[in-house]
Order: sequence, then C-alpha cells, then structure tokens
Amino acid sequence: MFSHIMVGANNIDESKKFYDAVLGALGYGPGVIDPNGRCFYFTDTGVFAVSVPIDGNPACHGNGSTIGFAVESPEQGDAWHAAGVASGGATCEDPPGIREGGMGSMYLAYLRDPAGNKICALKRMG
Repeated sequence: MFSHIMVGANNIDESKKFYDAVLGALGYGPGVIDPNGRCFYFTDTGVFAVSVPIDGNPACHGNGSTIGFAVESPEQGDAWHAAGVASGGATCEDPPGIREGGMGSMYLAYLRDPAGNKICALKRMG
C-alpha cells in the first residue's frame, strides 16, 4: 500500500543514530544519506526516510500519528525498544508488552524519536 514514509527531523545525525539502532534491531542496515542531507532506509517492500523539513520550519510530530514497524517476536520488540531508548529515544504509552483488545492479542512497544515522532513495534500474537 505504501511506497515510502518520511518523518521530519531537526538533526539528521541524531535521528540517523536513533533509526540505525531501532531499525538495526529489526535486521535492517544503516541509513544512507543522500546529497540533500536526507536519510533513507531501503527495503524490498518500501522506504523509510528522515528529512529536515523542506519549508525551513522546525520538524514536529503529528499529534495522534503513529508509524508502526512489524516485529517477529516480543523479544525482537523488546530489543527494538531498548535500542531506541539507548539511542536518544524516549519510551511512551504503556511499557512494552502483550495487550488484549478488540483486534486480538498484540505485542506493542512505543517510542518517541529525537524529533518527537511516535513509532511502535507490533506483533499480532494470534
């Protein structure tokens, strides 16, 4: 469905360190900086990117927005979360763990990246 997702950052080096860690915990290689200073993570199914806003205004998070990354297990999700906290991110929402709800049993872990964007690791347990 998606070709790419791009989030804003105020400091590309700080954000690259964070996303290299959290995406590295999922088995992806480090981001690639293009000539315009944007950072790209290429996969077989799409692209995740980080950029200083083109309009020159500071990056800010979208209130109510979350970008979810699929994990293979709760253990991988825990490693993803730990890598993010160790690399400049901040935990948010409830602690990582399995939750029951209307969509079934899911492992969820939430982080805020250095620019405040909310990201999530998710594994459907059913």
